[in-house]
Amino acid sequence: MPAARRPLISTALATLLLLAAAGSADAQQQPVAVPRPAGPEFLPRFDFHLTIDRLMRSLTPQQKAVDKRFSWDSHYGGSFDLLDYVVGRATITADYQAVLGNEFRPFDPNQANYILEASLSGRASDQTEIAAIFHHVSRHISDRPKSFAVAWNLLGARFLHHAERAATTFDVTLDGGRVVQRSFVDYAWIGSGQLQVRHPLNAHAGVFLHTTGDVFLVDKSEIGRSRQAGGRIEAGFRLNGRGGVMEVFAGYEKRPDAHPLDRTSQRWGLVGLRLLSR
Repeated sequence: MPAARRPLISTALATLLLLAAAGSADAQQQPVAVPRPAGPEFLPRFDFHLTIDRLMRSLTPQQKAVDKRFSWDSHYGGSFDLLDYVVGRATITADYQAVLGNEFRPFDPNQANYILEASLSGRASDQTEIAAIFHHVSRHISDRPKSFAVAWNLLGARFLHHAERAATTFDVTLDGGRVVQRSFVDYAWIGSGQLQVRHPLNAHAGVFLHTTGDVFLVDKSEIGRSRQAGGRIEAGFRLNGRGGVMEVFAGYEKRPDAHPLDRTSQRWGLVGLRLLSR
């Protein structure tokens, strides 16, 4: 690797690890850098993911009972490149999240959250991309009354880098942007980072580590609170099939504003299963 690139990669990794240490993280599929094609292509890539987490709560001295609103967390969605124009690409991402508790029944969906995103990237190399992003989040209550919006729109930038060391791959994603519209949230700026490490054991199995971190800078004039931070770390096994990939993992998450109407953080251990098209 050229010496000039090493400080850039080291800085990106250091920033990411600081964000992850600060500790809401999305379980949507991490965006990664894609090598440039020989010529322009229409719909050259589509990736699908389905993730189910079992949330395991541990009581703090201040808690008298486990919060029954959080038992399971699920995400499914996809990302596709509408057009790859060689020097970059136009990408669309959609993700749906359902959170389940056990307040009224064993599997009680109480949240339905949506993410829609569009991005335009430029390639610095086959391993590095920089993109402009428009990111929309809309949060809803399932089977419960809510007559107002909980949502925000973010306009920002993304840094993507892919690296390989022997058989191990490293994917770094750094996002940052200004919240240009918000409803019922006090977020002003949001920064996030993701690191994904994969190592094959053989042709059919491998191991992986995935860590994420988000920092929310807030408008203190809204409700007077300070910045919020969250994160997630998971590790597990990847099983490769002819039609896709299965990941089984365990991890830990801190999620600020875990419920759309409560401005409080939640923490839990988790075990999960993920299906991927790549």
